[in-house]
Amino acid sequence: MRRVRAAVTGVVTLSLAFTATACGGGEATESSPKTLTYWASNQGASLEVDKKVLQPELDQFEKETGIKVKLEVIPWSDLLNRILTATTSGQGPDILNIGNTWSASLQSTGALLPWDAKNLEAIGGRDRFVESALGSTGVPGQDPAAVPLYSMAYALYYNKKMFKEAGIAKPPATWDEVIAAGKKLTKGGNAGIGVEGSNLSNNIHQVFVLGKQHGADFFTADGKPDFTSDGAVAAVKQYIDLMAAQKIVAPGNAEYAQNQSLSDFAKNKTGMVLWQTPQQTFSAQGMGPEEWGVAPAPVASGKPGQGAQTNSMVAGINMAVFKNTKNLDGALKFVKYMTSDEEQIVLNKAYGSVPPVKGAQKDAAFAAPSLTVIRDTLATSAAALPQVPEESQFETVVGTAVKELFADAAAGRPVTTESVKAKLAKAQQQMPKK
Repeated sequence: MRRVRAAVTGVVTLSLAFTATACGGGEATESSPKTLTYWASNQGASLEVDKKVLQPELDQFEKETGIKVKLEVIPWSDLLNRILTATTSGQGPDILNIGNTWSASLQSTGALLPWDAKNLEAIGGRDRFVESALGSTGVPGQDPAAVPLYSMAYALYYNKKMFKEAGIAKPPATWDEVIAAGKKLTKGGNAGIGVEGSNLSNNIHQVFVLGKQHGADFFTADGKPDFTSDGAVAAVKQYIDLMAAQKIVAPGNAEYAQNQSLSDFAKNKTGMVLWQTPQQTFSAQGMGPEEWGVAPAPVASGKPGQGAQTNSMVAGINMAVFKNTKNLDGALKFVKYMTSDEEQIVLNKAYGSVPPVKGAQKDAAFAAPSLTVIRDTLATSAAALPQVPEESQFETVVGTAVKELFADAAAGRPVTTESVKAKLAKAQQQMPKK
């Protein structure tokens, strides 16, 4: 067993149609048993931070196996389109990270290796993984299209200095308490809570959770879009109203899409943010861990739980393999290495996330209060986004509708139930017909 090393701490429009034809990585066709290509998602404060985290681990893998891994870290703004291009052109990697909400959509292309019993056994078996994380790996009833790598959930992060100055004794637990605290914090150019109004994926995460709290899923039981139900409309309006009606979100947040709300929070300009594992970004902005606190994301009333008490989507990153990689044996060895207990501890410590591997979760590092909130949320009150092939389109069209509604609110245009429903109806018309 090798020694655990200290790790460095530190939406795109769907322009391509999915293809049902499986295709492999272009670079993989030139691969050999001694080479793999790996597309990693941007998890840290910058691409360079990710390289510093990952490269020592890849070097150790090469030392142990003789297989060299060529790393490219890809920003989230580019990742989905890069993957879609790879599925149609064949110019892709052997192994890649995907947002877990994309699993079913990318599975439908036929380009990803199915994780059947044989492939799962090659990396230690299905039972090593937390069941909630496996719920976001593809269409229910089919072999997973990917395996969990990092697990995350949303929580409410609050600025202790701003809370103290505003006379707020404890973090809010319900939406009414969020609004009350937000109004106390919104003064002197500061705002109560931050949002990323132009970040399509983040918009979806927030309104999906609010939808669950209003009894809506955005898709029917047979997988058809249902964006204009009373619950879905109420969820989107509630989120926009944080700016439009409650005025506890600064109008400029309508244009945020690159973690600017986290920067505002770290600079004492915003009192609260709903986010998943922002610790590294806070640190990069010069904010120490003693300056912020974390609490479960709010619900309408009572305590977080299932159904209407859901307070997060099951967030996380999965690892996938292109089906016709020329180095399947090496790819399976690499996935086994990256999901081993030892590597899971190293990587999830670095990123402030929670291992989706049961054995790694037992490490003392993941018992810290900030991560305990995340672990409890994942275990008791998080729900997976709909695992339907059209999920990526859902993120794009509804995420865009929310973006446009935030733009209306920022400009002072009225946001009514009728205008929200009209935007969502337009979004539903843009979805593929079944």
